[in-house]
Amino acid sequence: MSKEHSGVLRAWESTMRKTQAAKKRANNIFGITSMANVTNNDLEDDTDKGVSISGEAYFAEKILPNGDYYTGQWYDNFPDGQGKYLWTDGCMYLGEWHKGKTMGKGRFSWPSGASYEGEFKAGYMDGSGTYIGSNGETYKGKWVMNMKHGHGILNYSNGDCYDGEWRRGLQEGHGKYQWQNKNYYIGQWKNGVIFGKGTFVWSNGNTYDGYWEDGMPKGNGTYQWPDGSFYVGNWSKDPDEQNGTYYPSESSLAANLEWDPTTVYKEIAGCKICVGERVSIMPSQKRLATWYSSKGRDKPRRMSVDGRVSVGVERPLDKMSLWENDGNSNGLRQVRRDLDCELLGIPHNDANPKFNLGLPLKAPKLEKRQGETISKGHRNYELMLNLQLGIRFPREGSKYTPPHQSYEFKWKDYCPVVFRTLRKLFKVDPADYMISICGDNALRELSSPGKSGSFFYLTDDDRYMIKTMKKSEVKMFLRMLSAYYNHVRSFENTLVIKYYGLHCVKIPGTTQKKVRFIIMGNLLRSDYTIHRRFDLKGSSLGRITEKNEFETDNTTILKDLDLNFIFKLQKAWYQEFCWQIDKDCEFLVQERTMDYSLLVGLHFREISTNGELIPCQRRTSSGNSENESTDHISRTNADQLLLDPKRWASVKLGSNMPARVERTIRKPELELQLVGEQTGEYYEVIMFFGIIDILQDYDITKKLEHAYKSIHYDPTSISAVDPKQYSKRFRDFIIKVFAEDT
Repeated sequence: MSKEHSGVLRAWESTMRKTQAAKKRANNIFGITSMANVTNNDLEDDTDKGVSISGEAYFAEKILPNGDYYTGQWYDNFPDGQGKYLWTDGCMYLGEWHKGKTMGKGRFSWPSGASYEGEFKAGYMDGSGTYIGSNGETYKGKWVMNMKHGHGILNYSNGDCYDGEWRRGLQEGHGKYQWQNKNYYIGQWKNGVIFGKGTFVWSNGNTYDGYWEDGMPKGNGTYQWPDGSFYVGNWSKDPDEQNGTYYPSESSLAANLEWDPTTVYKEIAGCKICVGERVSIMPSQKRLATWYSSKGRDKPRRMSVDGRVSVGVERPLDKMSLWENDGNSNGLRQVRRDLDCELLGIPHNDANPKFNLGLPLKAPKLEKRQGETISKGHRNYELMLNLQLGIRFPREGSKYTPPHQSYEFKWKDYCPVVFRTLRKLFKVDPADYMISICGDNALRELSSPGKSGSFFYLTDDDRYMIKTMKKSEVKMFLRMLSAYYNHVRSFENTLVIKYYGLHCVKIPGTTQKKVRFIIMGNLLRSDYTIHRRFDLKGSSLGRITEKNEFETDNTTILKDLDLNFIFKLQKAWYQEFCWQIDKDCEFLVQERTMDYSLLVGLHFREISTNGELIPCQRRTSSGNSENESTDHISRTNADQLLLDPKRWASVKLGSNMPARVERTIRKPELELQLVGEQTGEYYEVIMFFGIIDILQDYDITKKLEHAYKSIHYDPTSISAVDPKQYSKRFRDFIIKVFAEDT
């Protein structure tokens, strides 16, 4: 090692010690860590070695303002090529870089002694690689965005081993798990637990071969002893559902007639699946220290290793932000907007943000609650009581039901066993379900968003939506019910709406009117406020909201031509989304249904005090969000959220998904284009989405509608088209408005 290089390392070590000592003193005195501003001269000292040749990479050694140290190839103020970066907290990366991002092969190590060596993409552990934990745990296999994804072998610190398929950080697919005591399981997995068909082998030679659910035998299976004796039957933890027959072998001395199958559950319960070591911080969350651009010495930039600039992407006229607090900010903002309009060729008097990038996006007005509460005197009050009470009749009550004040009515449950099974499949608690539907609280009536004339009701807790149905829709659903059940059972992450019950009430009187209704899940129920709602079909005729930008509120259902975003999902989620959309569309084509749509709900994480949506690049001079009081999940927390198996229940495909949206702009002359031009302006959101309205058959009415409208309009723009054509158009459009977040 050269004397100069040794001197730089010694200087870095000294700086790191001083930095850590200063932080400790500050913590002791103030309870917080502070850092003084660094001037340009602080960087132009002998700690930045290297000769810059214009347009070429060069070797550099840098002690950065916060004490971090970098040595390696440098180009255009970014690490680029081979290089080593040491953080003051002891983390280190040695490997390939590309424009400030860890990209290619490299090694990342933690101060705990843990390390990862393998492939990186855009700052993430992505590709093939080996992780060695501080406790000796070792994983060797495939990764996607910091998560085990694909085939891999994990040797746990306690001696257990798993060799098989992974999905989003959890065992899923086919795999073998062997415990330290030599027991092992080989078969199917789902979400980190044994699920499906597989074989469990004990070290004493006993085996169970059959079906599993949530880590325990469930369904048909055979338990066998080494002497050839076996027990076969239906397995369940519920003794009432457990039944089977014991068959002794010829070599066995006596039949084990008193053997209890429940002992198997006790034995398996003792074989725990090891959770594995948690990674404290991901490489993608490590930030590079401040440096100064040669193109703009007055603008410090701080960047994470996956390429996110925390103080904002430079835009034209950014310097105006220096004057926006002098009392004349409105005028300056208008100047900025006018100049943006000139650049984009948009008329200055256009007040619609859909066409004008110079106008900021605003959060819609917030309605207190959706719908009108159905109280006594409401035209549908008696109907609501009938829907809620259901089988609770007669009015005077019975041995099992309380009395009620509703008039006599006739009630019909369609396929109750099937729907009870579906509710169990969807993990709906029967008691909670009954309380939501039939509790003391009134339903709320929504105005119909479609042309069907159906009434929509919401339960008081917003969990369930009730929709009145036409007789033709009921027939359609009953015809496809078997296929629907098989589809949702086969695809846990299906985006198709969840249905929980189908019923009919015959209202008393001379008309003897029948009201059929279906109970389904409310896709947009959330603890987050849903700021924007979109109903997307991929057609353009009539697919625009009549309300203008200033009349909409957070309950307004916007349509295809109102859409001004592209939805960006992280890589693993985007791959899962595309795959699931294909499977769901195949199912809908098979059932000859059409006119369905993708319902999308967006919660924007950052909104300013004046109601403007804050792009995720825009930050204050302190580096913090402009609105720190808003309900906000940082990118770091989002990464950790996706890595915590215990929190998977709250984040699923289509529900509670951290994501980003990119704003799009339409040109006035191309108002009917379905997808606008991308602008590079991003917003952090929580997303909800799912496929709704799947019960429209392509019957003679829809065929006539298609024929009539095809004469007057472009046939590709109308909603009523053949199911195959509808599915292709829907899928192609959805794949355009969703994209991988790179």
